[in-house]
Amino acid sequence: MSLYQSVSEDEATGKVKEVYEDIKATKGIDFVPNFWKSLSINPDHLEAVWQKLKAIMKPGKLDLRTKEIIALSVSIANNCRY
Repeated sequence: MSLYQSVSEDEATGKVKEVYEDIKATKGIDFVPNFWKSLSINPDHLEAVWQKLKAIMKPGKLDLRTKEIIALSVSIANNCRY
């Protein structure tokens, strides 16, 4: 039994489906990570968080790989299990 509600990839429609497809295309993966599914109960929030992340992770002074390494390092330093 799940502790929270979410929308599976098979059930996704409308805005949730669009964001799920964009996540997979942008990240070059064939599944939607659970983090994004956990936000799917509120499609507007899911979309806003995804758009903010995409903006932050765009190449700039730092490339995407470096930004991801920093994000991973911060997660490890904070004992984030996810």
